[in-house]
Amino acid sequence: MEKRVRFRSRWLPWLLIAPQMAIVLVFFFWPAAQALYQSVLQQDAFGMSVEFVGLENFQRLLHDPTYIDSFKTTALFSVLVAVCGLSVALLLAVMADRVVRGAAVYKTLLIWPYAVAPAVAGVLWLFLFAPSIGVISYALQSLGYDWNHLLDAGDAMTLIVIAAVWKQISYNFLFFLAGLQSIPRSLVEAAAIDGARPWRRFWTIVFPLLSPTTFFLLVINVVYAFFDTFAIVDAATQGGPGKETAILVYKLYYDGFKALDMGGSAAQSVVLMVIVIVLTVIQFRYIERKVTY
Repeated sequence: MEKRVRFRSRWLPWLLIAPQMAIVLVFFFWPAAQALYQSVLQQDAFGMSVEFVGLENFQRLLHDPTYIDSFKTTALFSVLVAVCGLSVALLLAVMADRVVRGAAVYKTLLIWPYAVAPAVAGVLWLFLFAPSIGVISYALQSLGYDWNHLLDAGDAMTLIVIAAVWKQISYNFLFFLAGLQSIPRSLVEAAAIDGARPWRRFWTIVFPLLSPTTFFLLVINVVYAFFDTFAIVDAATQGGPGKETAILVYKLYYDGFKALDMGGSAAQSVVLMVIVIVLTVIQFRYIERKVTY
């Protein structure tokens, strides 16, 4: 029998969700409305001169080659972060789920990176890959590879992808591990009795049952790559060399706070918000069809 909660007052449910609604209105809808309003204005850095320009800021973005390049950079960066982050986290979760002795220690060590701030993660990997004093760069040089993320765009992209994946891997690991532990062992054991090898058992039984968790993490990681990696890029490469690692959220910050283009940066924030919303809708519209609940 389905249980339903009945409130004596019709205002009580609204009162219970009022704090959360206030947070959403103040920290999401109000800034979004402000960005939308400022995107149709042209103003100086101090707000002394304001002029309504309509869609002129958006037109300038479409004709800006550096902004188009940042689209390509963001697309590559987000795909690498999402794919690598989910793949490595799933591998670690499967391995940790099979550990019998010392499992709590392994799980605790894998969770620790999530407590590190994004800026600290960027600085940490920056030191590890520093061309002159970095441990990893020294090891690469001993193998014959001359690492220098200050001059090479590929090295710089690799640096921020590694830092972003390492920062998010604990979050993905927790959800994958919880999903693995919720799968009935009887299903896996029945497949093993039927002669299915471990690799086949994983792809035909375990991974399909993990599809809700994988879909959720895919959405979260795409949003993370678009927004939450700003501090990593700012601390590690500052969009360099040149503008090769200037993802959309970093270019928005640079144009708004350093170049003092308030209208242009507001237009970029609106475009970025629309892109993330569209990507999320597409994922729920098409990818969720393959999810087995």
